[in-house]
Amino acid sequence: MTTWLVILNVAILLVFIIGLIYMQKKHISFSKRVFTALGLGIVFGFALQFIYGPTDEVVVKSSDWINLVGGGYVKFLQMIVMPLVFISILSAFTKLKLSNNIGKISTLIIGLLIGTTAIAAAVGIASAVGFNLESIQITQGDAELARGDMLEQKNLEVEGKTLPQQMLELLPSNPFLDLTGARPTSTISVVIFSAFLGMAYLGVRRKSPEQADLFAKIVDAFYTIIMRVVTIILRLTPYGVLAIMTRTVATSDIDAILKLGKFVLASYAALIVMFLIHLLLLTIAGLNPVTYVKKVFPVLTFAFTSRTSAGALPLNIKTQKSLGVPEGIANFAGSFGLSIGQNGCAGIYPAMLAVMIAPTVGIDPLSPSFIATVIAVVAISSFGVAGVGGGATFAAILVLSALNLPVALAGLLISIEPLIDMGRTALNVSGSMTSGILTSRITGEIDSNIYNDMKEKIEAEA
Repeated sequence: MTTWLVILNVAILLVFIIGLIYMQKKHISFSKRVFTALGLGIVFGFALQFIYGPTDEVVVKSSDWINLVGGGYVKFLQMIVMPLVFISILSAFTKLKLSNNIGKISTLIIGLLIGTTAIAAAVGIASAVGFNLESIQITQGDAELARGDMLEQKNLEVEGKTLPQQMLELLPSNPFLDLTGARPTSTISVVIFSAFLGMAYLGVRRKSPEQADLFAKIVDAFYTIIMRVVTIILRLTPYGVLAIMTRTVATSDIDAILKLGKFVLASYAALIVMFLIHLLLLTIAGLNPVTYVKKVFPVLTFAFTSRTSAGALPLNIKTQKSLGVPEGIANFAGSFGLSIGQNGCAGIYPAMLAVMIAPTVGIDPLSPSFIATVIAVVAISSFGVAGVGGGATFAAILVLSALNLPVALAGLLISIEPLIDMGRTALNVSGSMTSGILTSRITGEIDSNIYNDMKEKIEAEA
């Protein structure tokens, strides 16, 4: 009986996929298809949850099959991330888009990422205090204790590293290893390696123009192929979103979420406030925030459902270009944003945890010195946070360890971690795009006509 029910659930998913294919053939916009997929996934996920329960064998086995679509889509995106980061940065040099002001652009992007992360930490602290969150309010079950033990083990791996040692980890000692994404800081290392190759190209171009031209043509050919692969993968977005959302909702522990409702509300209140701050910064820069929201909806929807900033990189770069950001700046902002200054995972989350845990060791979380220390530590620790699953955990370990707070208590929120992580990831991506847009505005390189043209959206290519 179980097998037939699993087949039925998979068949229903296939019917939804066929419906999305039909919408595409009818030339219905990319955003509407993504939104439809999101809605169908939520409804179907709740239906499975209501009929069977999140831990039922039927749901577990159905989720495995459904994950072929959702997990497969995420793997395709992750597959293209490192090649895209590498060739995009290198292409920015060969196309002479960053040769004159690369130092200024890099400084602005990193400064905005770190600055907004510091603001995000302050917002996280305010939310935790406003909702009166304390770790002692959470019951520790077997799952929470196991998570705490795991965090303690991870803490041993990073404990004792000084700030200079952590910064040294960002540099590429073996670029071929980093191209595999083997380290949490691999992305930023690939960016640095690509920048070195780009600067070497500029030097060769002055002395041996013919060789430089040949190299530029090779890079351009690879870039064209990689971007074509990106386009092909992005066309799968509605189907990936449908499957990911179905599986997430169907397997979520609703009872645990309801019990920890206050923590969920506090987290999303902070995330929403920080997103509004992004919009405020764009408004101050003289850009229409409503246009921004409309154009970034598809990429934020994907980031929300997939919980991977790295997987969202192709959509991130394309969206920035649809907002008038030059290709080189979009590549830098998107790539740097994967490992530096993630507003949600490296800003709000560790700051909230610090405030929740501080009372357990006799620290007053409202102390001005403690608040200032948390914000400073969060901003500094936001270097090198991985843009894949687990990045928030890594950030929390770094911050709590630096503040001498018990790392294991960060495991108390494991039951609602996936739900909170969805919003955090979307905010990470928004912060990355905001830094690219503001950098373009400050340097005077943004194309305001493209920014305001609603026809210039990623669905035109997807």
